[in-house]
Amino acid sequence: MKLFGSRFEQVAAIVRKDFIIGLRRRASFATMMMFALTAVASLSLSTGGAFVEPKFFAALLWVVIFFAASAGISGTFDDEATAGTLQTLKLYAAAQAILFGKMIYVFLSLTALTIFILPIFLILFDVAVEKFFLLLATIFFGLIGIAAAGTLTAALTTSATVKGGLFPILLFPITLPIFLPAITLTEISFAGDAFEISSLVVIAAFDLILITASSILYDYL
Repeated sequence: MKLFGSRFEQVAAIVRKDFIIGLRRRASFATMMMFALTAVASLSLSTGGAFVEPKFFAALLWVVIFFAASAGISGTFDDEATAGTLQTLKLYAAAQAILFGKMIYVFLSLTALTIFILPIFLILFDVAVEKFFLLLATIFFGLIGIAAAGTLTAALTTSATVKGGLFPILLFPITLPIFLPAITLTEISFAGDAFEISSLVVIAAFDLILITASSILYDYL
């Protein structure tokens, strides 16, 4: 018998559990923050105030988000794997509830990371945002895709001995269809050019595909 009566309660319990553990340890979140901050500061100094195309800034922002996410979310299932409690956890919550609870927690962590790093990025590189709501929508849908792909990839690589190098190698090709339109839309939001809503729809559609695929594949892990 599951501990909670509804799937929603199970998901909420998983998110709350990971949030409490995250507050106690703070290692993964600190790793993401420090990597993103160090990368942005170093690259900002290297450009030296030279003129750079908005497309470069757009690509750079998503590169920083990707590698910062890789550094932080690769250990999503490490606590359960180390303690050997993942199967025990499935006695108290459905496998799908565990997956989506982890996925929501990863998404919230990535959102906090972006809220922290985006203003610093814009200030250090002196980037003006012409279409602010487009930038927010692009980041929102982009982070959903990274969270969905990252959670499944973390589950796949939990027992890998070289997880640190394997995780980004597996994650990048999965999220590439998200990054390409996301970089284009971010460039447009910086430059203020006209855009087609179809690019945003592509990201949202691929998010749905990733979430559905993760839900199906996780049952076989």
